[in-house]
Parts: sequence; structure tokens; C-alpha cells
Amino acid sequence: MRTKANPVGARHPARLAVIVSVALLVGLLAGPGSAANGSGPDTPYDYACRLPSGAGTAKVVVSTSFPKEGEVGRPFSSGAVTVDVALAHDAVASLLPAGTTHVQSTATLAVRVAHNGRTADATWSGLVAPTTPVPSEGDGRLTHAGEVPSVTVATPGDVTLTAGGLTLELTPVASDQPTESPQAAESPGGTAEPVSLACEPTPGQTGLLATVSVPGSRRPSPGASGTGEPRGPGDLPGTGIQVQPRAETPGGETTCSSDIPEGDPDSSDAPPPPPGGPLGVTKLPFTSVCAYAVGLATVRKQNGAMIINDPAKHPALMNVWANKFVNSRSRNAPGGFYGRNDSIGSLKLPDAESTFLSFGFTPVTAKVSFDNGPVSISTGTIGVSPNRVNFAVVSLKQSLRIHDVKVNGTPLDVGDECRTSAPFKVVLRGSFGPNGASGTYLNVLAGGLLTGSIDIPAFAGCGTLGEDLDPLFTAAISGPDNYLVMNQAAACSPPAALPNGCPPAIAPLPTTFPAP
Repeated sequence: MRTKANPVGARHPARLAVIVSVALLVGLLAGPGSAANGSGPDTPYDYACRLPSGAGTAKVVVSTSFPKEGEVGRPFSSGAVTVDVALAHDAVASLLPAGTTHVQSTATLAVRVAHNGRTADATWSGLVAPTTPVPSEGDGRLTHAGEVPSVTVATPGDVTLTAGGLTLELTPVASDQPTESPQAAESPGGTAEPVSLACEPTPGQTGLLATVSVPGSRRPSPGASGTGEPRGPGDLPGTGIQVQPRAETPGGETTCSSDIPEGDPDSSDAPPPPPGGPLGVTKLPFTSVCAYAVGLATVRKQNGAMIINDPAKHPALMNVWANKFVNSRSRNAPGGFYGRNDSIGSLKLPDAESTFLSFGFTPVTAKVSFDNGPVSISTGTIGVSPNRVNFAVVSLKQSLRIHDVKVNGTPLDVGDECRTSAPFKVVLRGSFGPNGASGTYLNVLAGGLLTGSIDIPAFAGCGTLGEDLDPLFTAAISGPDNYLVMNQAAACSPPAALPNGCPPAIAPLPTTFPAP
């Protein structure tokens, strides 16, 4: 005689497997997106800058993620962009007061939008660069990032965006001599008044940033970041081109929390410097930024995917001490150039609740509580062109608890302590092309895409009245190769001069997923 398998013991934990996957990821935050087909190559353009000592030069690279195609009457945008500016050491020295060891920068780029023989001017402002060491020799590199306005056109045809004048607001930061370790480093002595630097592209360059095709009848291609309701020609200016700042995030926070993240960043998962001379390490004052991120996760054993930090359900916001430690070694020192910015973040998530269908029929709901440690964010560069290597690493310790489980509306008591048996480490990384090109995550201010996989530990404490459900949850969920992808929006930086990326934007869900 065949006896019926216990439905709780045999089936319910499997139904929860994808639900539990939420916990692997919702606590992961910390992502410019790779260029879409509409964006032009990351071509360096030469700029002439007005310096106190006379004319100077700068190399400027603008990275965008515009879609390949747009749609008539519907706005399209790159979202976050980066503006990388390389200035000669002599130029930087002539601008900044003696004793300046680091510099903060905000960039404004003029952009000409052209469509069917007509033009409109856009201003990409509030692009913020993290606090950056001033090099003792060689070029100084400032990488700015931020959200930019959308573009809407009234008729079909190609839309081109071309770079124009560039203005930098440089704020000198003076500090004591950098030390060998973060624990011993002192905060900088203070900041001076900002210095403005105006630059114009030198003649003979295209300055092309992106070309977006707007067909007459076809829908935009997959991945196009068109948003908002379509608009007719009569709703747009006489040029047939409209440039608009991004809309505020519906239902999101308006600014960052005043709470200061505790602890120091854990940079152990970042690439170490090549053997050679010591690093100079400086602790910088608290700079508050915050950002939203959303993503997708899999549980390998269930072959399922889950939305993480759902943008439609008031997602959690991470507060960050941006660039708490700056680690650097010059290109001429033994071992060569190494630069790394370490940030620390805090993320307090509400319980997540999800509903699934087991075997396509039985609805299962559950809540997941998260216990996150500090979120460490390390971004940087090893070496110089043509052999430069960029990196971006985000890590944290996390554990999770499952509760309030219902199967077809009937409560399933898993106890109050059904959780992973130990905290597990989550490590996410950005990807970069040769010589550091086409990065998916440049720094905590720019945001972007991060991917990784995690090993879910065994479960413990699951079940009541002597019923041990630990082996069942472990068999259904625990194990390696659970893949995840997170997309962080550009950060809101309240201390920066307006516009500063605030209120923080909610990132779109990733359109790609890492293959197992």
C-alpha cells in the first residue's frame, strides 16, 4: 500500500525556493551601464582650457548608453553618463592652491541635439567626480557621472548628439600627509573655494556622442530606454526637438538619510596593488550620497528568476559614505600606478513578500527578513594606458529568515527562526573592456551593472513541534551558482551644488542576465 507523502515535508520548501532567493539579492546595492548600439565610441576628444598660466589642453571621453532606436513623440535618454577628463599635472597645479592633495569636481557639458536639419541645446550639468588624489606627476584624471536630460522628437529621422563646451568646478581639498593604513589616516584639513575651468573642443573634431534612429512606424528596438506617454508634433517646440530633465521618482525618497554608515570598507575582494612601493591612504570627510538599485536573481535548483528590490513597491534606498578612503600610488613609484576608492554603505530593508505558483497551480506566499552587514564598494584602476585595468567590487555579509508562509492561503508554520545557518558573503563585480574601456560600473556615483554568484548556506531552525524542516529547505534551496545582476542608478549627492542627482532616481530593471 502506498502512503501519501507529507505535503509539508515533500513539497512546501521547494515552493519557497525562489522566494528565498530574494534574500540573496535585495541586500545587494552598490552600478555607467554598457553602451547601447546608439551610443558612439568612447573617443577621446581634445579640449583647449583657459588656465591662469595660459592655454592648456585636456583629453575628454564621454561614455553614454543611448538606445539604438527611439520612437516619435516618446522621450529617450542615456540615463547615467560619464565624462572622463585628463588634465596635465602642470595645468592642475596652476589652478589649485599649494598644499592641495585631493580635488572634488563637478562638470557641466554643453550638448547640441540635431534632427532633420534643426537643432536644440542641452545642458548636462551636475556630473560629479569622486574625491581624487592630485598626482605628483603625469595627467590627473577626473571621472564625472550623473543623469542627463531626455530627448523627444516629433518626426522620424536620425538624432545626433554632439559635445560642446565643458566647465569644471574644482574644489581643492587639503589633508595631512597620507598614511600607510586607513586606521591611522587623518581627515583632510578642509576644502577651499571652488575654482572654475572652462574648456572648448579644438577645431577639426566631430564631437559625436551618439546617434539614435527614430523610425516612422516601427517600435523602438529592445533595450531602448523610451519613457513616458507619446507626444504629438503640436506638443513640442517649433524645432520639433524637446530636451527635458529626468522626471522625479514617483513615490521615492527626495534626498538621502542623515545617518552616517558605520564601520570601514572591506576591500579584501578588490584586486591588490602590484608589488612595489607603499600606498598613500587618506581618510576623507563624510560625503553623503544615496542610490536605488534593482535587479534579478536565480535559484539554480529551481531554475527560476526573481525581481529584486521591485521598483513598483517603494524599493529601499542605500545610504553611502562615498570615498571614505582614497588609496593611491603614483605611476613612477615602484610597482606603478594604483588607485582605489573605498566607500561604505548601509541598507536597512523592509520584509519582502512574494507570491508564486507551485507546479503552476498552488499559490505560495512568504515573507523574507534581511540581516545585512555594511556594504563595501571599491572601485579603481591599476596601471596606465595602454595597459590600464579598471575594477569595481561590491561585497557584504548577509543572512536571511523566512516567515509568514502560506500555501493556497493556509498558514505553514516554519517557526520564528527559520534562517540560513550562517551569514554568507555576497560579491558583485563590474566588467570592463581592454585598457579599462566600456565599464559597466565605474564608481558609486555613476552606478551601473554588477553581476555575481553566491553560495547559499544550509538552513537551520525551520519547523515547529519537533518537526525538522531544515534538510528540506537545504535540499531545495542551498548550494552554489545562484546568479544575480543588479543595476544601480546614479547617486543623489545632497552636499553638491544643484543639480545634484536628487531626488534619487530608481534604476530600470536589467535587460540582460548572467548565464550559469
